[in-house]
Amino acid sequence: MNNDQAHLLRWVLVETSHPGNVGSAARALKTMGFNDLRLIKPKISGMTTQPEAIALASGATDLLEAAIESDSLDSAVQGCSLVLGLTSREREFGPPALDWKSARQLIAQIVQNKGKVALVFGPERTGLENHHLSLCTHRVWLDANPDYPSLNLAQALMVCAFSLRETLSEGKSMNLNPRAESSDLADPAAVAAMLSHWREGLEAIGYLDPANPKKLMPRLEALFARSHLHKEEIDLLRGIAKQMLLRK
Repeated sequence: MNNDQAHLLRWVLVETSHPGNVGSAARALKTMGFNDLRLIKPKISGMTTQPEAIALASGATDLLEAAIESDSLDSAVQGCSLVLGLTSREREFGPPALDWKSARQLIAQIVQNKGKVALVFGPERTGLENHHLSLCTHRVWLDANPDYPSLNLAQALMVCAFSLRETLSEGKSMNLNPRAESSDLADPAAVAAMLSHWREGLEAIGYLDPANPKKLMPRLEALFARSHLHKEEIDLLRGIAKQMLLRK
């Protein structure tokens, strides 16, 4: 694995509660050669400056200081053609599920084609919620004990960083769907904006009742997540939504 590959990987922690987990995450990333840490709505303001975070970073304070803190998951995944939400919980709707071994090969393909990848980890107590997963292209789980699949946040991140470094260092990837190799895939933030546009359009033509939406939008989110939309396809779909709104 080289520095150019490492720079294409974003490690995103959502609503983290414990400064120690942030410090441990920084240490794990630096040890494995990664450097892009993003914090989304941490429970404590200035979490990277907390004594516990600094202590558990154990020399990786440079990575802590460089961590980008934001209130928006959208901003952290913007520009990423592959966004993996790490969670062991099964969902009725949401992005397609993928085991970690397959996910590593997919990451390698995207990185080989200079595409950006985000790995998203949820809050310690609840994990990723459905609205977080709506911005992910895949839901990924680690192959753990099915009777007790719960990993500490920093432990899960370390497992991923270590095994991903191995995969990228091997320089091999499986021959998956060639569409997934393209860096021209739309990022999840663009897909979410398109879906918001479609919601407005469907309401305008009377197909979606805002007072009784049922499960229409979650089903559309799952459909488009499976489709791996390209940027020009987003433009096409937004054009359809615009025409629906013109009929209002």
